[in-house]
Amino acid sequence: MLSKSRITLITSLKQKKYRFQHQLFVVEGIKTIKEFLNSPYELEHLYAMNRFEGISESIQTIVSEVELKKVSFFKNSNSALAIFKMKPVQEIDESKLLVGLDNVRDPGNLGTIIRLCDWFGVTDLICNSETVDCYNPKVVQATMGSLTRVNITYLNLEKFLSEKEVKPVFGTFMEGDDLYSADMNTTSGIVVLGNEANGISEEIEKLVTQKITIPKFGSVQKTESLNVAMATAVILSEFKRKTIVQ
Repeated sequence: MLSKSRITLITSLKQKKYRFQHQLFVVEGIKTIKEFLNSPYELEHLYAMNRFEGISESIQTIVSEVELKKVSFFKNSNSALAIFKMKPVQEIDESKLLVGLDNVRDPGNLGTIIRLCDWFGVTDLICNSETVDCYNPKVVQATMGSLTRVNITYLNLEKFLSEKEVKPVFGTFMEGDDLYSADMNTTSGIVVLGNEANGISEEIEKLVTQKITIPKFGSVQKTESLNVAMATAVILSEFKRKTIVQ
């Protein structure tokens, strides 16, 4: 049974300040919880309608559907909810292709981008401090477990790009080298994507060494831009295709 104190703790983790205060975050859904259980993330407590095999009884509690609905962050609650401990910050592998995010604010977009990094073998995702928190419940849900396989680092992106020897720095813009003809035969460097409404900031733009764009093929060409997650899919696919072809 869920105590009042545990309900208060779980519901508080919807807010970033409490997640970082307690160094805890929530994962919902049996499939995603199992992904985290088979990862370096440490389980703090599990609440489920049915007992999980292999999990100590001291850190799991059987609860009812009504109780889960009280603490679920989603309209349609799942049959299990778990609290995991945040991982310590890990070192960035600068020898491989990185993805950098400049003020991406939408949780769904970040979650999808994390899944795309996982899919295309990008192990490090770098976010500036204004990018949405990767432990936001909506982000965690959208990653479908990929959060366990992508190292996400929050830092001063401008400082990182200016001080580190990560080159080239590709930036996504409405005008730039055609993605499909640009010279991108590299397995290192960083691809930077910008804010949903404003794109890459002026400070970051100054540090970009090659601007790239996804060309429009439609006959009318009235679409202003692609969603940042969609753009990430197209760009990472083309990077991978070119490195494999070469």
